[in-house]
Amino acid sequence: MNVIRSKLKETTFSILPITIIVIILNFTLTPIGGTSLIKFVIGSFLMIVGLAIFLLGIDIGITPVGSIMGQGIAKSNKIWIVAISGMVLGFIISIAEPDLHILANQVSSVTDGVISKNAILICVSIGIAVLISIGLLRIVYNTPLYRVLTVLYGVIFMLSIFSSREFLAISFDASGATTGALTVPFMLALSVGISKIKRDSKASEKDSFGLVAIASTGAIMSVLIMGLIRGINNISGEISISSQSSTQGIIAPFLHGIPHTTMEVLIALSPILIIFLIFDRLYFKLSKQVLYRILFGILFSLVGLVLFLVGVNSGFMKVGEIVGYKLTLLDNNFYPIAIGFVLGTVTILAEPAVHVLTQQIEDVTSGYVDRKLVLITLSIGVAIAVSLSILRILVPRIQLWHYLLPGYAIAIILTYISPKLFVGIAFDSGGVASGPMAATFVLAFAQGIAQGTEGANVVIDGFGIISMIAMTPLIALQILGLVFKHKSSQEVKDDKHK
Repeated sequence: MNVIRSKLKETTFSILPITIIVIILNFTLTPIGGTSLIKFVIGSFLMIVGLAIFLLGIDIGITPVGSIMGQGIAKSNKIWIVAISGMVLGFIISIAEPDLHILANQVSSVTDGVISKNAILICVSIGIAVLISIGLLRIVYNTPLYRVLTVLYGVIFMLSIFSSREFLAISFDASGATTGALTVPFMLALSVGISKIKRDSKASEKDSFGLVAIASTGAIMSVLIMGLIRGINNISGEISISSQSSTQGIIAPFLHGIPHTTMEVLIALSPILIIFLIFDRLYFKLSKQVLYRILFGILFSLVGLVLFLVGVNSGFMKVGEIVGYKLTLLDNNFYPIAIGFVLGTVTILAEPAVHVLTQQIEDVTSGYVDRKLVLITLSIGVAIAVSLSILRILVPRIQLWHYLLPGYAIAIILTYISPKLFVGIAFDSGGVASGPMAATFVLAFAQGIAQGTEGANVVIDGFGIISMIAMTPLIALQILGLVFKHKSSQEVKDDKHK
């Protein structure tokens, strides 16, 4: 019970701040209507409960599966087994990621099916699978992370030159969305298991970071390649903005969403379960107690994910679109940019995984880098990123690549001078920052603003905000690493002078 209570506390602090902001806006700047507000509150409640159950399932089911599979692959000591296993596991874990499902739904909805949900899910999952395999091989061969990232982002920049603006925005958003609550713990557990092949403990510590960073580039490249192959250009889209009462009523949309969502989640999670059971039968042979605990964990993940997605799709995201759209009707650009800044701050401060990350950094640096300093740095960075994304929508001359090109160039340059441990932590943290709130409310908020802005395209301008949120930690935490490095060297000099 204590564990469940702890998870509920985490998810409440994650979702409640945005819920409060929306309620305040409803009675001040952007009245959204009674029915929509009630649906939003119900959706928020389902998300809090669902995410808590899901995260509990991750802890007792999915993460142990990743760790056991990683150790099992490592014991084989065969490179081809590492490579193939990485691909298979990467695909099945990516296609089950809730944040990716939310993004894929939005892409399909906004483009009116021109870019289908299944196309995004399969394409991104293939990209993740291939790059996880490469990431695991990097650990085995002890290849420096900064070199691998330089090559991968070099390929991404080349693909971006020939890609349409529509696919550029979606691809970078996919990178942020796919490194979510399911994939990140699984990949971290997998990388820790593989890194135990090493005898060098310091090398193992460094190599346990970076797999998420490498895998996320697979999402970008796969969507860009899909766009080049299909040759789709000039996609325009719209979202339906309405705060009027639905003929379905209040509860009906939630009830109607449960069967379809349950089937989708079953299809997404079943490969993980099947492969694990096959490997357990043939190789692991876990005790019944351990096996039942893992099975219960996967069941919790399923139930929690269904509740979370029903809450998102039936009541939560729509209000984000309405709020964003109604802010544009005020005919004052200050309001959407200012609200975007507040949402960015709240999003990062309320994200439970961010607090885990900041504690991890404080532990790794033995207290030299204060976790509160890291949290403040990240919150300001993400708040600025969201504000700049809103500004890009409001000012047609500003394009997404104007931000991403210099941003990622700076991030890659920093990998050569920042402490190597911080390089891995920084690039892994992009998935931490772009969590459930970024993939749901903040994305919907941006699309609502794009819908209400004259000259804006919902497909081109409505996407891209997740990529901005994911990019911020890459720069902020590496700069923090340089500060830590300078501080350490200064202390060494002071000791020598004594």
